[in-house]
Amino acid sequence: MKLKSRRGSVGDEESPGADAVGSLIAPLTPRKDCWWSSALLKAITALLVLVTGVLIGFAASANISRCYFYTPPSSSSDHHRHQVAGDGDDSNTNSKTQTQQQMGSSTSPPSFMDFVHPGSPWGHTMSDEELFWRASMVPRVEEYPYQRVPKVAFLFLTRGPLPFARLWERFFRGHNGLYSVYVHALPNYVLNVSASSPFYGRQIPSQEVSWGSITLVDAEKRLLANALLDHSNQRFVLASESCVPVYNFPTVYEYLVNSAHSYVESYNIDVPQCAGRYNPRMAPDVMEDQWRKGSEWFELSRDLALDIVADKRYHAVFRQHCTPSCYPDEHYIPTYLHLTHGPRNANRTITWVDWSRGGPHPARYGKGSVTREFVQAIRNNGTQCAYNGKPTTVCYLFARKFAPSALGTLINLTTTLLDF
Repeated sequence: MKLKSRRGSVGDEESPGADAVGSLIAPLTPRKDCWWSSALLKAITALLVLVTGVLIGFAASANISRCYFYTPPSSSSDHHRHQVAGDGDDSNTNSKTQTQQQMGSSTSPPSFMDFVHPGSPWGHTMSDEELFWRASMVPRVEEYPYQRVPKVAFLFLTRGPLPFARLWERFFRGHNGLYSVYVHALPNYVLNVSASSPFYGRQIPSQEVSWGSITLVDAEKRLLANALLDHSNQRFVLASESCVPVYNFPTVYEYLVNSAHSYVESYNIDVPQCAGRYNPRMAPDVMEDQWRKGSEWFELSRDLALDIVADKRYHAVFRQHCTPSCYPDEHYIPTYLHLTHGPRNANRTITWVDWSRGGPHPARYGKGSVTREFVQAIRNNGTQCAYNGKPTTVCYLFARKFAPSALGTLINLTTTLLDF
């Protein structure tokens, strides 16, 4: 192909022999000023890319630090976080307090023992979703890297005061390191106890609760989740403000820690108050023959407590379809355990209650009804049950409902019958 010269101005005509001349002339070299401009442009572009990369790197580093390294927030109520009285573990009090004081500095991260024994549950700001996720973590290494002593977690679900706090304080006395206490009360209620009480600093962040609604189940899961944060808690007892122990602590501790089963009442009978509450819309997740009822006041092993806190499938079904007149607190856990862990449940409760008078609430006993003989009858009422596959007459460790007026009589019995 012949090249045409484009160097002439507009209107110039091609001269004769231009093709021949053009074939003898070497290609024109770029002008030096154009080459210099191109090199400068490339250098500026490379510099901009480098600066942009550095800025992105700094931003990513800041993001990672924010997401993966936690610095506890300072608060005007830090003194509550130093409260370790009431968790039943005095052995690490000094180290805990020292570590918690240091946590205000970003250069002193929490120690390992702060992770396995988080101390007072009062101060965390986790939502339920965050709390349940955090509590459901399970180590895959079976051996514990520290000296672990199993504890029993006592979970108190109450609207306000604990009228039998003095009785429970005597029950816990002298057994530090073998128990933990957690209290779920109304959000604005502050439990008024002395600094030496096992209940001091043991309220968990709570939410409003309505009787007969799914919010009761939410409160139970909230208590379980807070207790699961302490990896030494092995057994979990749910109690109300009207609940009292009918045996001393060593008996209760040995009974629960050595048990191969959890204690959740679970049954299904064809009456309106049981089978009649089933909602067909629960199928196929919960079929009619899988529906169960039982006492709200449970006792659970750690494994079962973990599964209940982690459950979303059945909890969502109950939230949607077990509406008023269904009473989820009487059906959710019994049904869930029947579906998932039937053989691991003793299928009975260890909290005695009197439903013989009928109605929506059990009988309530005050000063005039509570005697030595009455408490003895609860302990040995002729009932026989199974414990680790063997028959026993020790079936109830706790009892309810008791009126506040019964406190004096029960305190008097602690030095004789109750033996604490």
